[in-house]
Amino acid sequence: MAELPSGLLEACVVVGAPSDKLRDIYQLHQQSRLNELPPLEAEVLQVHAPPFVSKETNSSQSIGPSFSRVQRRKSFIKKKRRDRPAEVLPNGETTEDISVPKDLDLIALPQLCFPGGLQLANEQREDTYHFLVFTDLFGNRTHGVVLQYYRAVQEGAVKNGYRGNSSKSRLYAPFAVCIISKFPYYNALRDCLSCLVVQLRPARQADFEETVKEFSAKLSLVPLPPPGQLHVSFSLRPLQVVLPSREDQDSPVIDIDLHLPFLCFTHKTLLQVLSCILQEQRLVFFSADWARLTLVAESLLLYLQPLSWQQPYVPVLARGMLDFLMAPTAFMMGCHISHFEEVAAETEELILVNIDDGIIQSSWSESIDLPAIPQAAAESFLSRAECLQLHYDLELCHLGAGTDVNTLRCQRRGWQTRLNTQIQNIALELVVNLFRGVQDFLNHEHRVFNSEEFLRTREPADQSFYQKVLETHIFHSFLRDRLNRKRDTFTRMEQNTRNHAHRFRAMTESPRRPPMSELSRTGYSSCTNPNDRLSKRLGASLPNLDQPANYTTTAISSNRSASLRKMTPDIGLKFPQREVKVFHLPDFPPPLAYQYVQNYYSNMVASLGRAINMTPPEESALLARYHYLRGLVNTVSNRRLDALEDFQSLYKTDSDIFPSQMVKTLVDSLPEAERLQAHKRPELKRLISRVKRDQERELARHSNGQEEGAVKRFQLPKKYMQLEEFVKCIQESGIAKDQGTIHRLFDALTLGHQKQVDPDLFRVFYTIWKETEAEAQEVCLPPSVLDHIDPSECVFKLSSSVKTSRGVGKIAMTQRRLFLLTDGRPGYVEVAQYRDLEEVKVSSAPFLLLRIPSLKLRVRGRKEAFEANLKTETELWNLMVKEMWAGRNIADQHKDPQYMQQALTNALLMDAVVGSLQSSKAIYAASKLGHFDRIKMEVPMMVPKTTAETLKHKINPSLELAAPQAVDVLLYTPGQLWVSVRGGKVMVFDASSWSLTHTCHVGNARLNCMLAVDKDQVWMGSEDSVIYIISMVAMVCNRQLTEHRAEVTGLALDTDKYSQKVAYSCSAEGTVMVWDVPTLQVKRHFRLSCDRLQSISSCNGVLWCCSRDLIMEVWRNGTVKHQLNLPEQQKGSAATFSSVLLLLERAELWSVCVDSGEVCIWHIKDTSKPFHRVTLQDCTRCYCMIKVKNQVWVGGVGRSATKGKIYILDAERYQVLKELQGHSDKVTALCSAEDRYILSGAGKHDGKIAIWKVE
Repeated sequence: MAELPSGLLEACVVVGAPSDKLRDIYQLHQQSRLNELPPLEAEVLQVHAPPFVSKETNSSQSIGPSFSRVQRRKSFIKKKRRDRPAEVLPNGETTEDISVPKDLDLIALPQLCFPGGLQLANEQREDTYHFLVFTDLFGNRTHGVVLQYYRAVQEGAVKNGYRGNSSKSRLYAPFAVCIISKFPYYNALRDCLSCLVVQLRPARQADFEETVKEFSAKLSLVPLPPPGQLHVSFSLRPLQVVLPSREDQDSPVIDIDLHLPFLCFTHKTLLQVLSCILQEQRLVFFSADWARLTLVAESLLLYLQPLSWQQPYVPVLARGMLDFLMAPTAFMMGCHISHFEEVAAETEELILVNIDDGIIQSSWSESIDLPAIPQAAAESFLSRAECLQLHYDLELCHLGAGTDVNTLRCQRRGWQTRLNTQIQNIALELVVNLFRGVQDFLNHEHRVFNSEEFLRTREPADQSFYQKVLETHIFHSFLRDRLNRKRDTFTRMEQNTRNHAHRFRAMTESPRRPPMSELSRTGYSSCTNPNDRLSKRLGASLPNLDQPANYTTTAISSNRSASLRKMTPDIGLKFPQREVKVFHLPDFPPPLAYQYVQNYYSNMVASLGRAINMTPPEESALLARYHYLRGLVNTVSNRRLDALEDFQSLYKTDSDIFPSQMVKTLVDSLPEAERLQAHKRPELKRLISRVKRDQERELARHSNGQEEGAVKRFQLPKKYMQLEEFVKCIQESGIAKDQGTIHRLFDALTLGHQKQVDPDLFRVFYTIWKETEAEAQEVCLPPSVLDHIDPSECVFKLSSSVKTSRGVGKIAMTQRRLFLLTDGRPGYVEVAQYRDLEEVKVSSAPFLLLRIPSLKLRVRGRKEAFEANLKTETELWNLMVKEMWAGRNIADQHKDPQYMQQALTNALLMDAVVGSLQSSKAIYAASKLGHFDRIKMEVPMMVPKTTAETLKHKINPSLELAAPQAVDVLLYTPGQLWVSVRGGKVMVFDASSWSLTHTCHVGNARLNCMLAVDKDQVWMGSEDSVIYIISMVAMVCNRQLTEHRAEVTGLALDTDKYSQKVAYSCSAEGTVMVWDVPTLQVKRHFRLSCDRLQSISSCNGVLWCCSRDLIMEVWRNGTVKHQLNLPEQQKGSAATFSSVLLLLERAELWSVCVDSGEVCIWHIKDTSKPFHRVTLQDCTRCYCMIKVKNQVWVGGVGRSATKGKIYILDAERYQVLKELQGHSDKVTALCSAEDRYILSGAGKHDGKIAIWKVE
């Protein structure tokens, strides 16, 4: 049988002193021949691990089946006793035949259960608990909770209880019960052991093993809760035990009191400890309490989530394991406080953390000589931490004395959960503030992190901290997740706390820098604080869009008011929390025999069924958790087909928690008879085929050597580079991504030489590029100058001090203008905005008997020209200003800010090329980069007047890519524009600023259609036959409709005869499905006979379906009412229908064809032939249509493939009103924004979105 999922229990192990040793010592003790009780060596006495019974076993012989898996066993044999005969225990078992799971190593467990040694006692001692963490070679962790309790020793036996008949002195022996689990349910398992002690105390010795075994079997029946909003609870009298679920699939289980480190350390000391962990030091924790070691260490690691500790981790070291501290690598370990002086004296370069005294020091001094957490992030953490209410007693002041222990525990658990959430949010904000902006220095295509550039944006005082952290395994793992676009808690909080200005500037391709308003307010260093921190990239300058004058941020405020203590500690950081439900498991069956356990599972399935039926469809996330849990129970009770049905339903409720590996294992384990039954159920057949398809895709990915774990650091080249290598190097460096720009740069650097770039030349070029960037960022403008420029402007180039016709000073170049920063008391003199320039040329100015080269600018509206004696810089500034001027003109004509951004990149590259070549040909080489100036001179990029008047703005969704991608689908929802490009990539833009707000991937195939179904659902039909559902609120895609068998080509929305909302979907092979929107269930489906069904629309109870060769009017039951064939003139040609538009108020149907420049207009009541045709001038193909107001917009392509055309037709007079040309490739998608704007998307050679005004 295939391996099944683990439950709560992996194993339960009893550890103690061997009975023969206890017998000998007891006799000596009674004879008063012992001066002191000797320490004993602990041994494993019992091991209980699932499965406890199978169907074939006799219920009278063993305990019933557990929530477990069938697995190979191995025997645990104590090394030191191999030469001794097997000891026979009272029940006939031998110590040589203890059966344990194959992946559980018990060699070190006795020491860890008694880390201070096994010591007998003369009096009864209090029960104690401590916690263990085991890590295997692959870094997988297993967790243990250990109960130590004492039992009286009597002659020949060990006795439970506190009383004995003997009048002689008592002797008590400690025993340990260790529960081992794959998940860190520390509180829950401690509660379980507390219940076990209640049963063990009155039990006879003969019943001891059976009691522990039955206890273990009960725990093995407990299923683990799925990630999300559903906890699981069960009764182990006298306590009700709760297993909290993980927040999501990637989050850890949190079942400890996270505030313990705040009680042990001051806030500043706590930050020191976290800093040492982030820098991967060799840390040793000390405490007199073994339990405190693990709980504090686990809490500290949870604070740093989603960063994960990758080094050796042993929070409890027994005294015989102290040699572990000699390991040369970084580690986190814990020791008893009694070893503090010994460890500090004998081991070097350790960080010693005394938990009991709240002190941190190094083994070589009493202070820590390591970089501290950066100040801005630390101050934010400290101010929030001061607001935490850490004392539960203050919560009880207004409450009476509780009489029910489970009610009291529930109250405490609720308080602890709220406090844990606050601490998690505060700690996560610390991590976000430390590493905010890391993604700006990642090149996803080449999987490169530019660490040098990242460091340059940090405060000088913080750079030593980051230099150490950037070299750690913990940071490397974090980078790998960023490159894999993992959407974890860090990503969500980073996006939620990123200010609007940062989002706005993130939409650019050119190098970004902090705006002068930020730089000059407190200097450049402040802009490297996490609240303002930006990578060095240029802010977008979008024409015709209003920008707020001042941007604010909620990420960090180092100066917080005293009143903050009265506020919620994590104010501004909370994520929307769904109400948590608790599913109560049935009572455990009294005799744990097979048939009773099966009844137990049946009761659990029935109870989950009732919960599912009582949950409304809109609570899909909760439904998913119930289905997951029921699927889990059905799996372990061998109801495989029922389990697959439950897992299949996760696609419609929450596919994020779909257990792919478990389902794969389940499918592989199906017997032939059940497999045949599964293929008779359509939904199971689809699931099985999908699992196989995913397996094949995974195998193909591995066979192709695709590696998701590699992260490279950008390094300067060490050998000559050909063009292909040069392109990759420039893209990795972050200088430019556009291949055309990089090709021109290659030509400039190789001018007059063999076509390869010298590594030394590239090093000089790269250094000059970075130095120029740094010099510009050191410019600090006074308020009198800032008043004259826009808040978003950045200075990119500053000349040396020169004499000009308007005074002496430095010429500053921003993305919008040139101005003179006058010498002496800095002042502002406007030179020109680029759009106002009329002439730029090199001239000469007289100086004594010489003539000095100068730059002469003529500006619209000014009589006198501006002249600057730039001397040797004149030719370079002439090239740069001309490029900026040309870029500004083209950007204004095309309403496309990317042209300006690209012109700026070209100008800065010219500067770096001239600086690196230092030859007579340098200026000529730099002129190779004058792309827009050359276009302006050679082939002016004129925009037709009609287009210029109608076009408002352009967006480029392919900015992050080396080459543009086709826009496949556009959808407008209130305030948002949804754009589909490439293989399932969906981008969401804010419609007020057209800035990118979210990016997500749905599958790997092209999307064909999108539809807003309600206020929170956007449906997306894909080529992979799946309909993906994205939540507009959470911006996650966690539901899928998988009923279609071919690519989904169309979606529509309507109401049925009962006024209930229904959705329609169609797939290429002709299937139409009708969906109940609340439940996501198929109400009915039918199939139409046609050649590739490609769109569907619904109106007044009738469906209109368009295929390549037919347009069909179809009743809701699937009966074809009418059909329209291709017009006679187009039959037999390659023409096929590409789009249809229903104008119901006019009883008309408009159609266009792929290989035709003609619009056909049909009467709905007479479908024999179109009654009117409109020929579109200079149009060869039409792809899409949309109606807005009294107009019909048609998207197509002109006779030249580089002319994307849009035609605006009057819907009443059937005349072409306007012909628009705003794309350099075919127009593939159209959508309307509130009937005020039309948005058009183009093919892959253009890849842009144009925004048009509707008149």
